[in-house]
Amino acid sequence: MANISIEDIKKLKELSGVGLTDAKQALVEAKGDFDKALAAMRKKGLTKAEKRGDRETREGVIASYIHGDRIGAIVEVNCETSFVAKTDEFKDLAHKLAMQVASMNPQWVSEEDIPAAKMKEAKKEAEATLSGKEPADKKKQIVAAKVSKAFADRVLMSQPYIFDDKKTVADLIKETIAKTGENINVKQFKRIELGVTE
Repeated sequence: MANISIEDIKKLKELSGVGLTDAKQALVEAKGDFDKALAAMRKKGLTKAEKRGDRETREGVIASYIHGDRIGAIVEVNCETSFVAKTDEFKDLAHKLAMQVASMNPQWVSEEDIPAAKMKEAKKEAEATLSGKEPADKKKQIVAAKVSKAFADRVLMSQPYIFDDKKTVADLIKETIAKTGENINVKQFKRIELGVTE
């Protein structure tokens, strides 16, 4: 059996949000390879996070961020309990989301919030780019992918996370869900820029 230190177990527990026993088991299964164990635990945590997605969120915080006295953002982030809402992990997430809104200027929280008329228009444009040779079963997928791509920069959940562009804002939230054990979502946001009105 690989030599597994208590420090590695504690570190894995902290980074992945799993219990000590699960962290130790993951390291044993990965034969002491910390990165491999972390990847496995994150995947496990994210799978659990997906299942929490339909749980009700009535608690949370409103976070704000002001950049250079010229741009400001305010974000309402919800969770299930006031206990989690008071944790540093959750407050840090809310603050980072406010920074994301200030920096990237999204228009909507998720694709579901995009007005139907805009979606219809984007779908029409995507369909116009098809060659007509695509298999019928693939057409729908291709159009859906093109529509998502068209709105990706303007939808908060789809935007690349400003501190790590290898993941989206949705990925960042799922990671925090995995660590806190609660469903988390962004209810609303507002961005204000000096001299700019909607």
